[in-house]
Amino acid sequence: MGRIALRAVEKWFGDVQVIKGVDLEIAAGEFVIFVGPSGCGKSTLLRMIGGLEDTSRGAILIDEEDVTDQPPSRRGLTMVFQSYALYPHMSVRDNMGFPLKTAGAAKSEIDSRVNQAAEVLKLESFLERRPKELSGGQRQRVAIGRSIVRDPTAFLFDEPLSNLDAALRVEMRYEIAKLHQNLGRTMIYVTHDQVEAMTLADRIVVLEFGVIAQVGSPRELYENPENLFVAQFIGSPKMNIIDVAYVRGVEPAPGAATVGCRPEHLEFCSAGQGLLDGTVELVEYLGADEYVLLNCGDAGQVTQRTIGASGVKPGQKVGIQPNAEGKLHAFNKDGKALH
Repeated sequence: MGRIALRAVEKWFGDVQVIKGVDLEIAAGEFVIFVGPSGCGKSTLLRMIGGLEDTSRGAILIDEEDVTDQPPSRRGLTMVFQSYALYPHMSVRDNMGFPLKTAGAAKSEIDSRVNQAAEVLKLESFLERRPKELSGGQRQRVAIGRSIVRDPTAFLFDEPLSNLDAALRVEMRYEIAKLHQNLGRTMIYVTHDQVEAMTLADRIVVLEFGVIAQVGSPRELYENPENLFVAQFIGSPKMNIIDVAYVRGVEPAPGAATVGCRPEHLEFCSAGQGLLDGTVELVEYLGADEYVLLNCGDAGQVTQRTIGASGVKPGQKVGIQPNAEGKLHAFNKDGKALH
């Protein structure tokens, strides 16, 4: 169980429409991530599913039941926020068991469920501590544990790792991935972090100004973006987009206004050859690989990614061309992909 369906859902704040007729089917046990720029409506859409925001139009179904007008407590869902919202005077055990206690569950049931959740999250040795005695990652695990004990139909995560430093984010990504594998529950997760989206999701929903720009697996979105927005939003560094007027040596698809190429799909060649020429402005050495930023004049800035060292220097003039794995994407004047 845990199928969630959105049927033409809309959200209006007064005269401002922030969710514009979204249709989406989420399978039971699926891990779906909402991504998009600030203000695109991803958190609002999540809160609508959870019942924390009213749905202006359309319907939300959970396991075929229309819950559009049901309060959060009747939807069988649980939500994990970026704020841990732990009670400072309570132990970890009491924080995790609090939802069951308020629901009137027996102490034996509370203890059993808390112990099970603590085992899943590796919190057994922290159950008698207070939140102030825990690290940020441990506190977030307690917040997740508090959700697990409720045995929800689905988990809703609203940027749960945004308060953590880089090392803890990596650790918690791993913990959440394992949690999904172990529990097999439906999870919907909001983030602005592409790495989280690409590494955790079964499918990614890319939102743009309240509409779905594309839905697909991380690989589908990365390799076959349906429009310019997705092409440049998914992937870091983003896809290079070049006006066809500046491209030489290739025949873009009929109607193409721009062509795109991922940084790792470009290689250097002699100036005067390849797609176009540029002057090396900056070389960013990252250890395992290197990013080279090229000034290509009216064609704009182009980024090339090399595994290891590229060997080029700032000020050097070079040509760039697709490498053996290189794929050129073509887009029309409206930004739609041409296949």
